[in-house]
Amino acid sequence: SYIEENDNICYRNRYMRMIYWKKRSIEEEIKKSYLEYAMSVIVSRALPDVRDGLKPVQRRLLYSMNEMGFWSDKPHRKSARIVGDTMGKYHPHGDNAIYDALARMAQDFTLRYPLIDGQGNFGSIDGDAPAAMRYTEARLSKLSEDMLKDLDKETVNFRLNFDGSLQEPDFLPSMIPNLIINGASGIAVGMATNILPHNLSEICDALSLLIKNSASTVGEIMGHIKGPDFPGGGIIYFSRSSMESYETGRGKIVVRGEVELDEKKKIIIKSIPYSVNKALFLERMADQVKDEILTGITDIRDESSREGMRIVIKIRDDETKGLILNQLYAHTELEQSSGIINLVLVNNVPKVLGIKEI
Repeated sequence: SYIEENDNICYRNRYMRMIYWKKRSIEEEIKKSYLEYAMSVIVSRALPDVRDGLKPVQRRLLYSMNEMGFWSDKPHRKSARIVGDTMGKYHPHGDNAIYDALARMAQDFTLRYPLIDGQGNFGSIDGDAPAAMRYTEARLSKLSEDMLKDLDKETVNFRLNFDGSLQEPDFLPSMIPNLIINGASGIAVGMATNILPHNLSEICDALSLLIKNSASTVGEIMGHIKGPDFPGGGIIYFSRSSMESYETGRGKIVVRGEVELDEKKKIIIKSIPYSVNKALFLERMADQVKDEILTGITDIRDESSREGMRIVIKIRDDETKGLILNQLYAHTELEQSSGIINLVLVNNVPKVLGIKEI
C-alpha cells in the first residue's frame, strides 16, 4: 500500500517493511541523472589524470598486464587474454572499447612513446583497423614498466574494483612524465581535452630546471622545450596563441607536413600532420584534382614503405612547384590547425593547466 506524507511516498512491501522515497518532478530527475552521467563520463572515461596521464581503461590495462607478468622481457601474449582479464576484473565495459584502447597504446603513429609492445597487425596510418584480438599479441613496453615501478611499495592509494573483490590503483607511480610526452585527447560531456605530445629529453631538461629553481618562469621552461613532438613528424608554426597555450593551457598551433621539392617537377611529401588519415588524405586530394580545385597536378603516387612516408605529386611542366605547394596548404590537410586544451583531472576535478602546473 502507498501512503503520501508531504513530499515523501511510503510503500509497505510484501515483508511489511516501510520503504520511503522522495517525490521529484521529471525535470529534477532528468537534471540529476544527466549530471551523474556527465560526471561519470568525465571522471571514469574521457579525461586523463594529471598524475599519470592515463584514462581509467588505459591504467587498468597496464595494471592487469603487470599483474599477469606480461613484461617487456617476457614473450608476447594474446590480446584477447589481456582484454578478458581487464574486463572481468577491473573494467566492466565492452571488449571492443578495451581492445581499441590497447591497440592505440601499441601504435607508434598514435603515441609518441608507445606504452604497449604489440606483435601483429595493430592498424596503420591509412586508417586500417587492427586485426581481431584473437590474432594479435602484446606485452608491456619498457616505458610502461617504469610507470608501474614501485607499485608494491605503498607509493599510491588503492581502491576496490567494481564488484569489491579486488583492489586497483587510483593512479600509477609513473616515474616518467607520461601526460606531457604522450599527450591525450578525449571528449566528455560539455568539455574536451587535447594535450599535445612532447620530446622526452626536452621535458627532462625542463624538469631539471624546475627542480633546481621552482620559481622558474614559463619562458625559462620554454627555453628547453622547442614545442610539440608528433609521432609522424611535421613542421610546427608558432604564433602568439601557441606560446600563450603553454602558460594558460589553451591555444592553437599550425602544423604542416614535411615536403621536399624535387628538381624533376615533383613534390615529395615525407610526413603529414598528426592524426591525419593518409588514405583519406590521398583520396580527397585526388577528388580535388578532378574538381579542378587543385590545378597543375598530373599524377599522385603513394610510394610509402617501412622506411617511411613518401607521397609523390607530379606537376605539369608549365606550372611552378611553389604555386602548387601553396594550393596544397590551402585546400588539403597538408596544413592543419590543432587546438590545445590542457584539460585534466586534478583530484577528480577537471582543470585546465599550463605547462608549469602539469
